[in-house]
Amino acid sequence: MSSSASEMRFGMVIDVDKCTGCGACSVACMSENNVGVLPDETDKIRSITWLRVYQIDNGQPYPNTQIAFFPRPCQHCAGSQGHHTPCVSVCPATATDRDPKTGIVSQIPTRCIGCRYCVAACPYHARYFNWYDVPWPEGMDKPLSPFVAPRMRGVVEKCTFCFHRYQRAQNKAFTSGEAMGEMDYQTACTEACPSGAITFGDLNNPEHKVHELKKSPYAFRLLERLHTDTAVYYVSAREWVRRQADNYLSGEKLAKVQAGGGH
Repeated sequence: MSSSASEMRFGMVIDVDKCTGCGACSVACMSENNVGVLPDETDKIRSITWLRVYQIDNGQPYPNTQIAFFPRPCQHCAGSQGHHTPCVSVCPATATDRDPKTGIVSQIPTRCIGCRYCVAACPYHARYFNWYDVPWPEGMDKPLSPFVAPRMRGVVEKCTFCFHRYQRAQNKAFTSGEAMGEMDYQTACTEACPSGAITFGDLNNPEHKVHELKKSPYAFRLLERLHTDTAVYYVSAREWVRRQADNYLSGEKLAKVQAGGGH
């Protein structure tokens, strides 16, 4: 059984305990989507990384220190309980929208007017403003993907779950007359992860692995109290990792989390 177009919702389940923080997912994302490298990548305010890997720790001194790595793509929010997708709600140019057929939040550079309302609205810091024309030195333009247009300066860009791959998978299914399978559409970061920490598929399809993984008792989403209903789930057996998914814990609550720094 496969889900119909109206029931699909593509998403990820990322196993934090498997992630080694190697950054292969970030590199694969940049290569697949023609994300350029600026002359000064130390300026993290203006550098662009659609999929950023964060490091967190349990706040304990050595030798009780524990660390974990969080790959953070766009969370592809849907909104729930009367809430709306944060970025889509504020865009005056309709340069971003949520596709009800796939659950993917799009980004259309040619419509973007550079107001950056969406950047301010996104609680996950998953959107980046392109301050510069990306330099492509001679020869470096040869490996550019023909399926993703490079962006001009003055627009916002973000992770699209490699939507062009979905379109190619759709075309293949149409010409072959067969239904699109789980492995026909996979993101670049999923394929590149050496530890198998990222699983991608249709969250609503019982035949897809992500459908079961999201039901794990150790599964959680970032900032769930905001009711953004994200399509990216995380899994960790470590309680302190799961508790830090809400980043505004403070004072007594934060101390309690850090004190319980084990599994």
